[in-house]
Amino acid sequence: MSDTDVESPVASKHDAEHDRATRRAEMARALARGGMEGVQIITWETADEVVTPKRREIIELLGRTDVPSVRALSRELERDKAQVSRDLALLAEHGIIRYETRGNAKQPRLTQKHLGVELIH
Repeated sequence: MSDTDVESPVASKHDAEHDRATRRAEMARALARGGMEGVQIITWETADEVVTPKRREIIELLGRTDVPSVRALSRELERDKAQVSRDLALLAEHGIIRYETRGNAKQPRLTQKHLGVELIH
């Protein structure tokens, strides 16, 4: 076997990640065709590691309520603003929320109306 016949573990991992991302996008499109617009599909790992009970509470509240700022969200949740800010930053890093700027306030918003979890490995 020549060196060119050996598949790189890095390339193989990249291909697998690309395939999973493609499947998530296909799932979101299929749901949209079925009438469920505004769907984001996240990986099982993201759901397990990122969507903790406290962060899920944030997601659920943002899905129900239009909060004007991080401070207002913190008050609504009865949680420390610094911790809520850290949770929001992680959710933003994973594309689950985004911020709109209103004057000096950062207004957290869900990027999509629905959040689904990829169960296919």
